[in-house]
Amino acid sequence: MQDTHISLAHGNGGRYMRELIEEIFARHLANADLDVQADAVPLSLESNDLLFTTDGFTVQPLEFPGGNIGSLAVHGTTNDLAVAGAIPKYLSLNAFIEEGLEIATLDRIIKTLADTAAEIGVKVVCGDTKVLRRGEGGGLYLATTGIGIRNGHILTMKNIKDGDVIIVSGPVGDHGIAVMLAREEFGLRGDIQSDAASVLNLTKAAHKFTGLRFMRDPTRGGIATVCSEMHRATGMGVRLSEQNLPVRDAVQSVCDMLGYDPMYLACEGRVVAVVDPSEAGALLEVWRGLEEGKEAAIIGQIDSAIAYVLMETGIGGERILEELEDDPLPRIC
Repeated sequence: MQDTHISLAHGNGGRYMRELIEEIFARHLANADLDVQADAVPLSLESNDLLFTTDGFTVQPLEFPGGNIGSLAVHGTTNDLAVAGAIPKYLSLNAFIEEGLEIATLDRIIKTLADTAAEIGVKVVCGDTKVLRRGEGGGLYLATTGIGIRNGHILTMKNIKDGDVIIVSGPVGDHGIAVMLAREEFGLRGDIQSDAASVLNLTKAAHKFTGLRFMRDPTRGGIATVCSEMHRATGMGVRLSEQNLPVRDAVQSVCDMLGYDPMYLACEGRVVAVVDPSEAGALLEVWRGLEEGKEAAIIGQIDSAIAYVLMETGIGGERILEELEDDPLPRIC
């Protein structure tokens, strides 16, 4: 393939499309279950208890400190399976490529996607490519569907009880601020890295606790949105401690300058867990013993005495965290 940029011919079903698939997608994603010529692939699954999820990714810019849209797609989909109690096994991949995208950029992204999948132990087994006319896309959109096998007890918001403790596995807001700085829209510079990573080790460890009620990865809308969803689902309030919330100084500084609230910023490698108070300390200790959770913290609890999500501020005050309406940072995942 001699071309340097994507053209509409790369999506017409002919030679250019075949070469694109063979020389980029199949080359990086090669595995025994991948058949680029088949309309469907057979899968070997050793369990009837399957979990199934799907997601789309439109991040801008496509490459950012700590990752790119390829690694984000794998982490985002496999993390959704992991927090639900599954071991990810298979992914499908749909790529919507805008005419004019540099082929070298696409190659880097798909290589990173393949490397990320291999690290987690998940296989991309089928997919599709479409080429959009110039101006109709953001360079590259990815859509992934994931299949996993349940590895623990069933987690749902219906399990949550009054007094349960809320734990987050690490600092929040890193991904949102890293992507925002990469856009250079505000003339700011920084060395903040996205937290995009697999949470599988964290979720496996958490499932050993019988008092684990629920887990969620706080992506779009951040922790505040997870807490709002828990409040709506249970009818109970959520009481949070700003003093205990782990936020990196650099992230907080950017938030202070630009008026963002880290509670609403996306994370791509964190877990929010709700656990029985009798096991909260033990889970926290286990998470802090893992590299992925060394900065984990207890940030609050379920409180049936209130009917909202309440943040106790660092100066002794209180503020209600309303459900997110505006999108502070578009196209971050």
